[in-house]
Amino acid sequence: MRFTVAIDGPAASGKGTIARALAARFGFAHLDTGLLYRAAGMKAAESGMEPAEAAASLGEADLARPDLRSGAAGEAASRVAALPAVRAALLAFQRDFARREGGAVLDGRDIGTVICPDAEVKLFVVAAPEERARRRHAELSAGGDPRSLEAVAEDLRIRDARDAARADAPLKAAPDALLLDTTEMTIEAAVAEAARWINEQLRKA
Repeated sequence: MRFTVAIDGPAASGKGTIARALAARFGFAHLDTGLLYRAAGMKAAESGMEPAEAAASLGEADLARPDLRSGAAGEAASRVAALPAVRAALLAFQRDFARREGGAVLDGRDIGTVICPDAEVKLFVVAAPEERARRRHAELSAGGDPRSLEAVAEDLRIRDARDAARADAPLKAAPDALLLDTTEMTIEAAVAEAARWINEQLRKA
């Protein structure tokens, strides 16, 4: 069986947590595509390689770095993700993953619009800016990042603007995506709502 769930949305909206939970519930493979861009951004910054070259040369060790969830990696990802050559270098990998046997869940910012426009299920996960900043600040603080809530909120605002304004694959919902606002939802409720939609589409498939 090939069945693709495409999950998009801005940073700290909850899409990654929802994607992991759905993959576990349905036995699908999971790919956090943001890690690809984080790894490419960090590799380019540290090695001096061109971003597209760094993206094309990613290996397992690059994707296993423990600092890919850091604020620095997120900033690096947002910068290289705006480059068409980087996105092209990672396109085939993501599409191959999406159509693997047994089903797949991919989360990112252009999965339903560019990577998998024919995905059986598309979700666009959002949350209020202040709630997203609170979540990201808590996550970073737990990892030892000393930045203030205000600084984290400003970083998210800048990243949102950059992601939405880029010429190649801007962040936006696919026309047929289910909008999931997690501002006041528990993760359990959000996953349950997404799972209900997936089950509907599985029955049709």
